[in-house]
Amino acid sequence: MMQRLSFESDYPLEIDIPDGRIDYHRDFMIQDEAKRLLQILRTELLWREDDIKMFGKTYKIPRLQAWYGDPKAHYKYSGIDLPLNPWDETLYSIKTKIENLTGDSYNSVLANWYRDGQDSNGWHADDEKELGKNPIIASVSLGSERVFQMKHRTEKSLRKNILLEHGSLLIMRGQTQHFWLHQIAKSKKVTGDRINLTFRKVILKSEKNFTF
Repeated sequence: MMQRLSFESDYPLEIDIPDGRIDYHRDFMIQDEAKRLLQILRTELLWREDDIKMFGKTYKIPRLQAWYGDPKAHYKYSGIDLPLNPWDETLYSIKTKIENLTGDSYNSVLANWYRDGQDSNGWHADDEKELGKNPIIASVSLGSERVFQMKHRTEKSLRKNILLEHGSLLIMRGQTQHFWLHQIAKSKKVTGDRINLTFRKVILKSEKNFTF
């Protein structure tokens, strides 16, 4: 069952899942601000259409993406080594807003542009070694509502569907990436576009080599 969340303040709602933790800020941004940022990011970011290899064949990833962050915050997933762009002013301001709200810190962001309901992101977890153990992923949604689907890796009956609203912030914490997969599936009902910003903290090489 899809979960539509509703509450009056921006105080986070903790979504109940075993083996993990999800916090959801429905009103992270006021609607006018979210609309303005969506329009800016469409044209301001250096969007890429990357390829991915599956079963010996090459396919276009069904969305556009861009990677921004601190120097040396390099990131690779599914064989794709994303080129690092220095912080964009708009992205940095959103990062600061999240950090001030939650007390967490981030050094990078993966931006995904879902141009319509046929753009998608398959089942996966944000568990790359560059993110370290129990990474915190802060996900901002701008534009058309999409369903965030989750399923437990081992307990197949455990599933959760969350409707990500325009201007919302969803944060995955704890062991969520170890025990849960998530996706944005294709939808014939969605005609508008959506930009998703997933802020994260990449472990830099200097930090990897540090020993006590």
